[in-house]
Amino acid sequence: METPPELEAAAGRKEDAKITTREYEDEQVIAVDFGPSSGEPTLDVTENTAIVVVGDDQFEFEVPADATEVTVNDGILTIRS
Repeated sequence: METPPELEAAAGRKEDAKITTREYEDEQVIAVDFGPSSGEPTLDVTENTAIVVVGDDQFEFEVPADATEVTVNDGILTIRS
């Protein structure tokens, strides 16, 4: 699973944001930590589009076709496939 380019661009605009990709035997995980100075992200998923609001910033990205779950927990945006 590829990290959506819009997600990489949004994280790249924030100094303390980090994207981590992990591959396990039966699952891939993309985790985005926008950093403590950004505030708590909120997420809304409609059909194939995820809308994320972090502080004063809002962005959207197409959910990868093979994603099984897109969530926000403890300030971390997670995409699983």
